Order: sequence, then C-alpha cells, then structure tokens
Amino acid sequence: MIEAPLVPPADTEKTLPRKKSRRPWTFDRISFVLVFLALPLAIFSVFVVWPFVQAFWYSLTDWSGFTPDMNFVGLENYQKLLEDDIFMTALRNNVILAIVVPFVTVVLAFALATMITVGGSTYGATRGLKGSTFYRVISFFPYTIPAIVIGLIWLQMFDPSNGLLNGILTGIGLDGFDSYPWLGDARTAMPASIFVIIWGFVGFYMVLFVAAIKSVPGELYDAARIDGAGRFRTAFSVTLPLIRDNVQTAYIYLGILALDAFVYMVALNPGGGPENSTLVMPQRLLVTAFEKGQFGLASAMGVVMAVATLVFAAIVFTVNRLVGGRPEGVRR
Repeated sequence: MIEAPLVPPADTEKTLPRKKSRRPWTFDRISFVLVFLALPLAIFSVFVVWPFVQAFWYSLTDWSGFTPDMNFVGLENYQKLLEDDIFMTALRNNVILAIVVPFVTVVLAFALATMITVGGSTYGATRGLKGSTFYRVISFFPYTIPAIVIGLIWLQMFDPSNGLLNGILTGIGLDGFDSYPWLGDARTAMPASIFVIIWGFVGFYMVLFVAAIKSVPGELYDAARIDGAGRFRTAFSVTLPLIRDNVQTAYIYLGILALDAFVYMVALNPGGGPENSTLVMPQRLLVTAFEKGQFGLASAMGVVMAVATLVFAAIVFTVNRLVGGRPEGVRR
C-alpha cells in the first residue's frame, strides 16, 4: 500500500492579511499638504466660513452696527422678517428671478451655441451657421460691459419721454407706447429688468457652451446624421447629455446671480420700483443696515439669502441627478 505524501501545513503567516505600509511623511509630502490643502482651507475658513458664522451670530442680536453694545435676542429678528411685508415681497421677487433668469438664459445660450457650432448645413462636415464667428463676438460683447453700465444704458433706453425703445415702437405705428413708463409700471417693471439681466449674460454662457460642444467628438454628430436625426433631436439627444455638467454649473451661477441682482435693480429702479415690484433682498438689507441702523436684522436677511442660495444649488444638483446625472452613453 502506497502512502500519500504528507502535505506540509500551509504557512499561516502568509494567509494573514498584511497591513498596508504607510508612506512616510517626507518633507515633500508635508510641504505639498501645507501648500495645497492646509493653506487654501485656512484662507477659505478665515474669509468665507468665519464671516458667515459672525453674520449668523449678529442675526441673533439687536446690534445697531454703530456701537459695541449688542444684546442676544434669539430668533426675534427672523420672526420680524416673517412679519415684514416689504421683505417678503423682496424675497418673492428674488424667487421669481431665480426661476426665470437661469432657465431663459440657459435655453437661449444653448440654442445660440448649438447654431454656432453644429447648426449649419445637414450635408458635409459638421459646422455652424455661416458667419458664426461674427455672431459669437456680437453675442459676447454685452458681457464685457460692467453691470452698472448695462443698467444705466437700459435705463435710458426705457426712458418714457426720450427713450429709444418708445421711439422705435411709436415710429412703427404703435401709438400706445407713446411715453410709456416701462420701469414705472408694476406690470412691466420686473419683466423689463429680467430682460436686461438676460441680455447681459446670454453671450457669456453661449461662449461657455460653445467650448463644451467643441469637446464633443465629431463622430457622434456624424452617426446621428446617418441615423436620420434632425437638428433638434441631435441637440437634445447628443449635445445636451454630453455637456450636462456645464449646464448645471451655468444654472447654479445664474441662480446665485438672480438671488442677488443688486447692481441691476439699483441701476434700473433704486427705490424698488412701483409697489416694490423690482425690490430684491440686498436692497432691503442695505436700507435696514445703513439707513435704519439695524445690523442685527440686516444680518438675518443675509443669512436668509445664504440659505436660499444653498437651497437653490441643492435643488439643481438633485434635479440633475434625478434626470440622469452624468450619462454613460449617448441616448438616441
């Protein structure tokens, strides 16, 4: 009878998981962490986080802003804001801006960018409309003008007596617009202000989308053409999914702008417009802090603005995730 050879027992030391050796903290590693992590974090904490913490603390006091004395009042300032009809009107106006301005601006910018890059002839190589470079320069030009200058220019355009807009409308036979107060009528003051903001930013975001579309491989557009996709189908099934991150970024930045809009509104209607139809929260904050001397209450307004901005960004991120997030491929 042949005996089976004895199998030596497995080395138990080899079967045990080994601990990963940590990299030593060399001078290069320490300096990298300090320069690229610790220093930016410290700067961000000092100039962003700490002022916000201070503003929140001031919002819980009755500080006047001009004396060192302040008393803790808890949430009393926030209760006052809920009872302040003017501030609630300003908050409503900001919400309207946050809904309309980003949506319209992104849609127009995306449409213009699509026409300039891939909206040309459906035959031959993929290209934009004829003269697309000229359109790109003209569309971007308003963004090179400071916001306050844009507001003052359009303030003259909307002038009831000598404004160019009323002159053009009456010149083509629309006598109903003779001396029409675009910024003095509660029905048109906000739409006119929204138009000015959109006019000033469409060009910039069009250029942003043009750069994003240029990075899309041309073979995808060629394949879409072979499959018979038209311009609209190509834009929504090929272009939009592949530049979704750029659209999300643009939407957030425009929402932050809309929740502020201070410069445009002050230039067009410093007093808040008829029936406070164009009043925004920063205008109310400025009056409360420097004219009424209620910095505690004004700080509460600032906190509300910050929270509204964070909520808007969270909504945009959530919607983007729900509708698909980063695409794995091109849907046709």
